[in-house]
Amino acid sequence: MVRVLRSVAFVGLAVGLFGITVYSFLPASSTPAVAQVLTEEEKSKLQAELDRLQKEIDEWQGVLNETRAKKGTLQGDVTSLDAQIKKAEAEIKQRNVTIGSLAKEIRVKTARITTLEDSLVRGHESLAKLLRQKNEIETRSLVFLALSSQSLSDFFADLAAIDSIDKNLQDKFTELRSTRTVTQKERDALAAKQDQELNVKKDVEVKKSKIAVNQTEKKELLAITADQEKTYSQVLADRQAKASAIRARLFPLRDAAGIQFGDAVAYAQKSGAKTGVRPALILAFLSQESDLGKNVGNCLITNSPNPGDGKGKNTGTPFSGVMKPTRDLQPFMEITKSLGLDWTTTPVSCPQSFGYGGAMGPAQFIPSTWKMFAPRIAAALGIAQANPWIARDAIMANAIYIADLGAGAQTYTSERNAACKYFSGSSCDAAGGVIASYGNSVVAKANKFQQDIDFLSDI
Repeated sequence: MVRVLRSVAFVGLAVGLFGITVYSFLPASSTPAVAQVLTEEEKSKLQAELDRLQKEIDEWQGVLNETRAKKGTLQGDVTSLDAQIKKAEAEIKQRNVTIGSLAKEIRVKTARITTLEDSLVRGHESLAKLLRQKNEIETRSLVFLALSSQSLSDFFADLAAIDSIDKNLQDKFTELRSTRTVTQKERDALAAKQDQELNVKKDVEVKKSKIAVNQTEKKELLAITADQEKTYSQVLADRQAKASAIRARLFPLRDAAGIQFGDAVAYAQKSGAKTGVRPALILAFLSQESDLGKNVGNCLITNSPNPGDGKGKNTGTPFSGVMKPTRDLQPFMEITKSLGLDWTTTPVSCPQSFGYGGAMGPAQFIPSTWKMFAPRIAAALGIAQANPWIARDAIMANAIYIADLGAGAQTYTSERNAACKYFSGSSCDAAGGVIASYGNSVVAKANKFQQDIDFLSDI
């Protein structure tokens, strides 16, 4: 597919001199057909299977609802775990049906794009021939045509041929414009289906992991006989102790004092409720930035020898270009002054190999961006002024920002692409290397945090 797309790009350059970007080619009378992905009978069977699985899922959800009243008893917890396992297994079957359907649609879309690109290759020869004919005619003057024609009728016939070629060229260009739109729509549709398939597959992986955890816990509970209430009480006590340890665990923050994980979850849940972003993902971003800060380090602005220059906070090592002076220096001074801080002693990120530093606090906003987002952050929290170095404010800032990047969709691809955009401005599909690694790391962290949040919610 890559090789075909490269050939398309080459053709586009060839015709680009005329202001047309060529993506595909179809005869003027041809209307792109919409491929029939599934027959009506197949659709009916598929829907029936999905409905059956959904009914099974609803039944197990009903069991879960009933066992909540028995929570904290051996039989109640075993029944609850069994229902969770059965529900997840039914959901996996349901998603596997969807994956099979999506795979078929993807094959159809891919074939459709290939057909359009093959039409381009065939149509290019016809277009090139017309262009050569036009070029040959345009090198002759009307006087030459008149003198070379044997009669006046021949002369007018030549003029008519010129008009015909011009019209044919215009028709071809019109077709190319139309087909370019069709081809791009097909590519966009294919990309959407591929993302949808990937999201469902990742969802299945998460559910399988959850089933494995539940099955292990169920085995441990079943090993306790009904008359061993003292033993089961110890299980409950161990759970409470684990929950307390999780809540008390330090959640590190970049350029700010760490907070307890329980407090971080509470802030993230409030931010998630306001923005639609998964709380675990919000924490993952902050954790990723904290890890990055260990390597990048902190700097102080000195404005010496040039505006925006600085030094290492702990080492005193001089750094040039800590902060972009024309964009962020004045906003930084305004932010620190409004918060009663001394800008010369307030830490920001040090510059990296590929750009300026100057980012502030746990969420690592550059000053000019923080100035734009500050009113929204304050409004969401119901406060007068937001502070980028306070955990509560930084967590809300991060949630609002990544929601704008599409993370609120809460799918694997939307969360991963939001991470890549957060880091570089580019989606993961358009990037690779360190950018994609950043996105992968954020999603992996989010899944681990989700396990802890789920455990706390079950206590």
